[in-house]
Amino acid sequence: MQNSKTLCIEGLHKSFGTREVLRGVSMNVQPGQVMGFVGANGAGKTTTMRIVMGITDPNQGRVTFGGEPIDATVRASIGYMPEERGLYPKMKVGEQLEYFARLHGQNQSTARESTQRWVQRLGVSARLKDNVEKLSLGNQQRVQLAAALVHNPVLLILDEPFSGLDPLAVDVMSGVLQEYAAQGVPVIFSSHQLSLVESLCTHVSILSGGSIVASGEVEKLRREVGTPMVRLCGDEAAVVAGADAARKLNQSVQFISDGLLVPVLPDSSIAHAILQTAVAAGSVTEFVPVIPSLAEIFRSAVEESEPKSGVTETVSTETEDVKGGQR
Repeated sequence: MQNSKTLCIEGLHKSFGTREVLRGVSMNVQPGQVMGFVGANGAGKTTTMRIVMGITDPNQGRVTFGGEPIDATVRASIGYMPEERGLYPKMKVGEQLEYFARLHGQNQSTARESTQRWVQRLGVSARLKDNVEKLSLGNQQRVQLAAALVHNPVLLILDEPFSGLDPLAVDVMSGVLQEYAAQGVPVIFSSHQLSLVESLCTHVSILSGGSIVASGEVEKLRREVGTPMVRLCGDEAAVVAGADAARKLNQSVQFISDGLLVPVLPDSSIAHAILQTAVAAGSVTEFVPVIPSLAEIFRSAVEESEPKSGVTETVSTETEDVKGGQR
């Protein structure tokens, strides 16, 4: 399977009553890209995905796949995992997956083969004849993932696909998404696990207050979003001298266990002056740029957008999960 179609989301606006949920959301997911869609609860991620799937209509804007509007035929070829899980609790796992595959256009033989392949791949083959309600929440999540993949989709739209998965299942699912991307399938998924998004995604879109506040390649966002910093490490004399030099140049200083952080461009004249002072005073073991994490990029992008949106969103620094209210 090789795909050459791009998912284009253009200028989506959506209001529920007087509450404006989406404010001109636009992004493209090209063939082979894995797009992480992140934002605090209530930012508009789920609403955006529902519009793509035709579950709700936008007040303004459009969605296309391969340059064409997404109709019922195209939707049948999409692998969609909704926020509200949609399994039948009293139906057997195998029968349910075959049923979903048939709904997406597969014949009975192909549906059975696809079901067998995915339950084995996702580690629930031993539960094939069990009713879904007898499964643990983690295994129900695996079956829900299989339901999104069983028909060999050409586009993946997954709302919190890693929620409730154990580490082994996360590894398996990550591998599956990377395999689909390698075949040219556009993949977009939402997640509150920013460290997972950072390790898996080639691109990320950050949603805040119904607007995209940052979008692009992860590495490009590292360079463009956030505060550039350098880390200086060495003996006490070098660190103290570097800190004094930074303060004299009107720079803030953050001490860390083995040195200090200074918010300056690594190749700036200020950075060179700090380094020269530190070297003259003692032994410098490290003077390197600090690469921001996705959590730091998220914080910076949201903080820069707050005067425009009036929305305050927070991230847990311990778990790197995005926190908030209703999605």
